[in-house]
Amino acid sequence: MTTEDFTAARRAMVLNQLRPQGVTNLSVLAAMGTLPREDFVPAGMRGAAYADRSLIVDGAPMMPPAELGILLNALDPKAGEQALVVGKGGGYSAAVLESLGLTVERTEGSAPAGRQQYDLVLIEGSVGQLPVWIGTVLAPGGRVGAAILDRGVARLSIGLGDKRGIGFKSLADAQVPPLPGFEARPQFTF
Repeated sequence: MTTEDFTAARRAMVLNQLRPQGVTNLSVLAAMGTLPREDFVPAGMRGAAYADRSLIVDGAPMMPPAELGILLNALDPKAGEQALVVGKGGGYSAAVLESLGLTVERTEGSAPAGRQQYDLVLIEGSVGQLPVWIGTVLAPGGRVGAAILDRGVARLSIGLGDKRGIGFKSLADAQVPPLPGFEARPQFTF
């Protein structure tokens, strides 16, 4: 594909995937409409960079554009905020947040070494269970965006809370592959 093809694909992503899914945050739309998503996938996958599906990059999920847009729209990121992106799916979502003026750190799944407080935590992939450390790094009133697995269905969810607990609100069902290491622990049942 040529540069013009990727530019057209980005424009189509905004018009045909993000806006119809209720993404109205103009900053998010502008960032996702200008940041070249194809630069965050391997060369052999560049043609699928704007497809409405998850990609596996570096062995980890990279959320479909619409799902990422829905979460970012609901998280309402603000310039100057501290963000943590959990996962290693190519770095696109971290780059979107950085282009919105946030300071971003990334971790593949363990608690960051510095343990600072984050206004926003974005988890790239579906999770069966959040580790306790997510709440310990969340600033008071901080927000978490994730695809939470509920009886085998991934639901895009936004959580508010802190170290005492996080309450989640479901936004939409999603097709987001599991994030390795975030599976639900087996529970004893009769």
